[in-house]
Amino acid sequence: MNVLEALRQARRLLPQVSDEPELEAELLLRHCLGVDRASLYRLLTAELSEEEQQRFRDLVRRRLIHEPTAYIIGHKEFFGLDFEVTPVAIIPRPETEVLVELAIEAAHKKLLADALPIADVGTGSGAIAVALASALPEGKITATDTSPEALELAQRNAARHRVDKRIRFLQSDLLDTVPGRVDVLVANLPYVTTADWKALPPEIKDHEPREGLDGGPDGLRVIERLLEQAPARLSPSGVLLAEIGDMQGRAAKAAARAAFPEAAVKVMPDPSGRDRVLAVHT
Repeated sequence: MNVLEALRQARRLLPQVSDEPELEAELLLRHCLGVDRASLYRLLTAELSEEEQQRFRDLVRRRLIHEPTAYIIGHKEFFGLDFEVTPVAIIPRPETEVLVELAIEAAHKKLLADALPIADVGTGSGAIAVALASALPEGKITATDTSPEALELAQRNAARHRVDKRIRFLQSDLLDTVPGRVDVLVANLPYVTTADWKALPPEIKDHEPREGLDGGPDGLRVIERLLEQAPARLSPSGVLLAEIGDMQGRAAKAAARAAFPEAAVKVMPDPSGRDRVLAVHT
């Protein structure tokens, strides 16, 4: 079997579990062979060894029982950066890039006399904190998570992108152990309702950590707790940005206005026009 035949075989099998069988077949084979995309397509007529064929079959088999490709190959691109991912944290998703873009925009609007304090609450793999540190050299970033395993993963990702000296990692329940005030507070907390979590595809429900997804009966349980803590921790003229579900805009705005009665509260859309980020400007 050569490389092209292996790709074709995987492309025939993967549609039963994937909406992008061609891409996932390519990612799995590249991981199997340890090559980049350009090299893979230069090798289309190259014969695979028996060991390589078996290794690729094993990878495809794992995908066919609904293990996410990102966990199988151990990494995922986010905001133009490559991140290590493991089942201790949810997989970074493209829609969260809107949150990062808004945080960068908010930071650029601040007049910087000193380092700009930023908090990434519920950092998981560290994707948001690392993306912000890469884009904002002036940022003084604190990243929190309740999971020590997730924090270890986030620290590895920070070191991978050489921003580990500019991010402080704290084990914390939301803002509990974060000292002082911050100018920009960013959070991608669990916001899926419990009923929706139970109906998620097995790639998500059976493999990604529930505590990173399930936000309770209305999906806002953890976000509302953050909103309760935030007024005492956000600087005057600060900004809070929290990712939300596309049906949660009205409820999230009501919760934010209760916590910040004098603030400007908006819901920002993602590129498809769906509610995506709760924005509070104090």
